[in-house]
Amino acid sequence: MLTVDFSRFPLAPGDRVLDLGCGAGRHAFECYRRGAQVVALDQNSDEIREVAKWFAAMEEAGEAPAGASATAMEGDALNLPFPDDSFDVVIISEVMEHIPDDKGVLAEMVRVLRPGGRIAVTVPRYGPEKVCWALSDAYHEVEGGHIRIYRGDELLGKMREAGLEPYGTHHAHGLHSPYWWLKCAFGVDNDKALPVQAYHKLLVWDIMKKPLATRLAERALNPVIGKSFVVYATKPHLPEADAAEPAATAESEPAEAAAPAPARKAARSTTSGAKAGAKSGAKKTEGATTAAKSAAKNSAGAAK
Repeated sequence: MLTVDFSRFPLAPGDRVLDLGCGAGRHAFECYRRGAQVVALDQNSDEIREVAKWFAAMEEAGEAPAGASATAMEGDALNLPFPDDSFDVVIISEVMEHIPDDKGVLAEMVRVLRPGGRIAVTVPRYGPEKVCWALSDAYHEVEGGHIRIYRGDELLGKMREAGLEPYGTHHAHGLHSPYWWLKCAFGVDNDKALPVQAYHKLLVWDIMKKPLATRLAERALNPVIGKSFVVYATKPHLPEADAAEPAATAESEPAEAAAPAPARKAARSTTSGAKAGAKSGAKKTEGATTAAKSAAKNSAGAAK
């Protein structure tokens, strides 16, 4: 059962993919089948061992094309063991609602994603999740449970603040919200309740058979009660003008061209002040020199 829609978030063979907080590995397996070079990372060592076993079984069965690779590893989402710009694609599905420092996780994902790379983030949707919390404290008040409910605009705002540019959203798993409401109503650990058992059988049948009737039903339900909110975003490239300008103007104005726009204004102001100071005497020249030092300091700060 995939939450990320790969028709909206396409992968190319050879893409370097990080499935962060991979859990049982559902998205990592799909990326591997599509020819990606996948790293599945989670802090749960038991799940990582299972994912590694499935990767080996998929390779033995020939489920992944030539050139694809897959690695399962234990790790910390707040301290990823990868250099900057290591991945073309990052997926984090149903993870951020568990982590207190969600801004720190976003910062780490942006760090390891290359400029121009793409990211998919999925979290429980506000409305259906609010119902679950209202029906059962045990649903979320457990170790490692959900600690927040995201509103859509809140998640988008945090992603933009981290330096990402969202380009698409949708909702998923409309058929699954009623199942979790039943679980919360009858007890999250009570799998013997008849309504829960009956609905679970429906979901398994839907996942295995993918009948047209349930596909159409879920498509209609997703905008209304879809269990998950999905956001797709890119990490922008550095502006071409900023990258090209220093080389183009290095001979004529090396100090000014190397600085960002605010620092260039300060440099021009300093140059004008220095010229005026030269005409006005030593005292003004000293003031211009001080201004030049300040402008240079501002330029260095802007460059950082």
